Amino acid sequence: MHARRSSSGWTLGLTSIAFFMVALDALVVATALPQIQRDLHAGLGTLGWTVNAYSLTYGAGIITAAVLGDRLGRCRLFTCGLALFSFASAACALAPNAGLLLVARAVQGIGAATVMPLSLTILTSAFAPERRGAVVGIWGAIGGLAVACGPVIGAAITQGIDWHWIFWVNVPVGLIAVVLSILRLPESYGPRSRLDLPGLALITAGILGLVWGLIRAGQSAWGAAEPIDLLAGGTVLLGAFIAWERHVAEPMLPPRLFRSFSFVTANLTAALMVAAIMAAAFLVSQYLQFARGDSPLQTGLRLLPWTATPNRDRPCRRRAFGPGRSARRDGRRNDAPGCRARLVCAPGNRRSGLRRVDPGARPGGCRHLDGAAGDACRRTRRGLPC
Repeated sequence: MHARRSSSGWTLGLTSIAFFMVALDALVVATALPQIQRDLHAGLGTLGWTVNAYSLTYGAGIITAAVLGDRLGRCRLFTCGLALFSFASAACALAPNAGLLLVARAVQGIGAATVMPLSLTILTSAFAPERRGAVVGIWGAIGGLAVACGPVIGAAITQGIDWHWIFWVNVPVGLIAVVLSILRLPESYGPRSRLDLPGLALITAGILGLVWGLIRAGQSAWGAAEPIDLLAGGTVLLGAFIAWERHVAEPMLPPRLFRSFSFVTANLTAALMVAAIMAAAFLVSQYLQFARGDSPLQTGLRLLPWTATPNRDRPCRRRAFGPGRSARRDGRRNDAPGCRARLVCAPGNRRSGLRRVDPGARPGGCRHLDGAAGDACRRTRRGLPC
């Protein structure tokens, strides 16, 4: 019993550390981008791709990694992804120009796409069903902590040492985690089934088209031909994937999921929320440092009320909504007003920032509400039944 408990503890610790690393790197560069631009003489478009390259390969590779992990071994592929992420972090730190930095960030995104889904499947397979809710909550909270602290950690390292070290810190932690994962994590596999290569190609290409289309729309214009073609192509490919899954003998995703209004709307809401967070972190960070002249650390601290609130407001929400109403069951009804509050608050936050000389002085409360509503959206997504 003691050995089993020790093994479960190692599983929770290692998967949570890995999730923290990949979640952190999605936002840790936001406050370091002006320094990166000056050192590498990069243009604004290239600067955006420093974030987008990571998001693009991450979004396109996450389902592929989950499927391959079920067949090849979750722990085996998890450690490979973590090693790839660590070596790509070193390549980011050593990049002599913006082009190589973008390539390294794209490879880093592939490693993150491998680590994130497999860390969850390894975690859930290691615990009994009655304990999974608690351990997944811990795992998710650690990922939320990475999102909350990402801009501040990146700012502190950039201002105190150098921006290269926001990537270097991943290397020793990642390599130690790789060794411990090989030694401590039990191997597990998914159900033995035929590999759905057409479905895998359709969903990967569809997600790639949608993410790339959104990126290009932000860089050019929504009415331009390229983003419209990419978005339309991605939508068609995802529609073809759903149609294919309904007729294949062993589908990657059960077709009943696509008939569930809760499943579709919850995942769409989550996708829009994450896109808004990433876009706002990039935009606000550039505005505060380029237009206002704030230091990286000042910028990170101004973003903190928004990014930290999703973790900080949960005890308040439990008191407000009553004990025992968790996101897995009843929380979906209680949290719905939070999602609406986010939509109400976001325009006010934007107006306050544009109207005042000091946009960071007043809207902190609105950023707090925005972050709290974002947490409500995430909890609602986890609680919706399929």
